Formats: sequence, C-alpha cells, structure tokens
Amino acid sequence: MKNIDRYINDGQDPKVVEKLLLKLQDLLAPDEQIQYIAVQKMPAVNLFPDSIAVTNQRALVSKSTKLGLATHFDIFLWHQLAEVWFKEGILGSRLFLIPVNGDPVEVGYIPKNQARKIYQWANDALESRRSMEKRLSEQPQTTAAEPTEQEDELALKLRKLKSLFERQLITQEEYENKKNELLSQL
Repeated sequence: MKNIDRYINDGQDPKVVEKLLLKLQDLLAPDEQIQYIAVQKMPAVNLFPDSIAVTNQRALVSKSTKLGLATHFDIFLWHQLAEVWFKEGILGSRLFLIPVNGDPVEVGYIPKNQARKIYQWANDALESRRSMEKRLSEQPQTTAAEPTEQEDELALKLRKLKSLFERQLITQEEYENKKNELLSQL
C-alpha cells in the first residue's frame, strides 16, 4: 500500500483514505496520479463518509452505500466538467461538480481547507484542459488528404502521361519510363 501520509495532512480520516486508496488502485490508469483526497466530516458520527479524489486526469466522488458494504463512484474526466465550486458554511463546505451534460454532484460537510484544495486542484486541471483545447483549435488543420504543391504538380503530370498512353500517343515502354522518372522525384 502506498504511503498515505501525503493524503492525510489536512485532517482526513486515515482509515477512510486507506480504504479509498485500495479501491482507487483498480480504477487508475497507469500514468494517473492522485493529487488530493478530501473526506466528509459530519458534525455527528459518520461511519461511512463520502470522499472525493482528484487526479491528473479526473475527479472521483466516492459514496458509501449498503451500510458501507458497497461504494458508488461518480467519475468525471476533466473535459466532462464545466466547473467545480464550493460554498462554505458553519460546519464545513458543500462541494459541487458541474458536468457539461448531466446533473451536478454535491458532497457536503467537506472541511473548509480540504474543499479549498479540491477547488484549486480541480480548477487548475480545468484551466489546463481549456488552454490545451484552445491551442489545438488555433493550430491550422491539415489533413493527409491535402496535397502539397509538389505532389499536386506530380499528380497532374502522371494523369497527363496516362492520358497520352490511353490515347495511344505514346508507347507502353515510353509510358513506363516516364512514369518511373516522375515517381523517382518523390
């Protein structure tokens, strides 16, 4: 098991974090890294707290079901989220993940400092994604089907040569020699 110390530095429950990390091991892609974990802390005893983990690729909301025997995950790749925000209250924060399509997901009673850090990580990831999308949209779109000027000229010469051969204005030998000469220019 990975060292959990880096995930419990803001008052997260170590047992909850350890259970979550075990579950996330099977969900993470090989190059995916967990950046931060926030754990729900309700004012009364909460045996099965919800949590949220952010990685370099997505946000994963974990909610215990069936008295802690099962877990429901809401998983969002960064491009699937329109925004992430939180609202601070007296007893903690409510964290909201707003998908591009679908209903918002809310996790309540997240300690304020953990909610702020999730918000920062998530917005950094969203901004990074938006910057990359903007750079990609600004790049000139070229496709392999677009011929270069030299290829276009060569194709024109080959078509003319074939037309001459089909109209029997040149011999098979002349056609093959000239075609090979043109193709060698590639």
